[in-house]
Amino acid sequence: MFKTLSSMETWRRNMYVLWFGVFMSGIGFSSVMPFLPLYVDTLGNFSRGQLTFYSGLVFSITFLVTALVSPMWGRLADRRGRRLMLLRASLGMAVVFFLMGLVTNVWQLMFLRALQGFFGGFISNANAMVATQTPKEKSGYALGTLVTGVTAGQLLGPFIGGAIASVVSYRVSFFVTGSLLFASFLLVLFFVKEEFTPVAKGASPKLREVFKMVSSSQLTIGLFITTMIIQAVNTSISPIVALFVRELTNNSSNSTFLAGIVAAMPGIATMIAAPRFGVIGDRIGTHRMIFIGFLFAFAVFVPTTFVTSVTMLAILRFLVGISDATMLPAVQTLLTKTTPHEITSRVFAYNQSFQSIGAVLGPLLGTAVASAFDYRWIFLFSALLIALNAILFWFNTKAIRNGSINYQ
Repeated sequence: MFKTLSSMETWRRNMYVLWFGVFMSGIGFSSVMPFLPLYVDTLGNFSRGQLTFYSGLVFSITFLVTALVSPMWGRLADRRGRRLMLLRASLGMAVVFFLMGLVTNVWQLMFLRALQGFFGGFISNANAMVATQTPKEKSGYALGTLVTGVTAGQLLGPFIGGAIASVVSYRVSFFVTGSLLFASFLLVLFFVKEEFTPVAKGASPKLREVFKMVSSSQLTIGLFITTMIIQAVNTSISPIVALFVRELTNNSSNSTFLAGIVAAMPGIATMIAAPRFGVIGDRIGTHRMIFIGFLFAFAVFVPTTFVTSVTMLAILRFLVGISDATMLPAVQTLLTKTTPHEITSRVFAYNQSFQSIGAVLGPLLGTAVASAFDYRWIFLFSALLIALNAILFWFNTKAIRNGSINYQ
């Protein structure tokens, strides 16, 4: 296998190695989700209210820190190279996960979860490297392939983490995940090559200049918002999926198993479809692919409001994954094709910040809507967000449609 990797074109070898890396990162972020509250419970004698509070804080602090520090790592990547950032992220997260298995109180765990967010950025830098090192006509395909790695890791992570924790212990699952992330570090160290020309210190745009460049581009801001809304919509059902499935099955004994299937459907669909849609986007125009995704997602979320069985819900959630596959790689590709080379990593880092914000806002919005109305209203509210985003995106891509911006 290693000999085969060495003989590949540089961009293709990087894509495959980084696919494994983002797959491991996806597992790292999601593997602890099934038992995180239970692990917190072993670290002290908490009341039910305290356990809920600490579990929520331990969960969300990673995404909050990621949102704050991603721009800093993006700036460093533009000056020092993405490979260095990949090594920093994979090694840092490997060490953090090992230490999580050794904590003795909830504050230590909270601190390490914050460090996990601090050392994050593997996925955004992998996207930036693949985007800048891949031939332009192949960028949609390459980024679409990379999305499948992230999705597969996030999909399999809860199963892997839950299985290890149930068979051995919670702590061992952290050690296993840390070992896998260290394997990613070694693969990047020995197999990823970067043709990188550092941006001279004087020529590198300062934070104020980058902010001005980004904020003056309606298209870039629109893509950031699209990333945030996609993530928020995808995670809005997370807090109530098991409860909604239980309601649809009239408290069936296998409702937990069925909820797991429903939760997995979008990820499975995205894994299957993302590379294919990336190729189509390269042919017909990336902005068109995103707009098709909006229309398809709206057409799926509205009928989901009226489902009467778990089978219907699972099918429609699978179709949500299809809509994600049209949009997620396309957003990354369009950012690549319309962003100045010297700030590519920073733009991808800002995009990750918006994605992290969406990961925090989604469950909060879903819980608020379900509490105020009903579980079903979450899907209708999601459809409304998608419709508003589609309108905004239509206006933001006016320059592409009239030919003022040509990214092909």
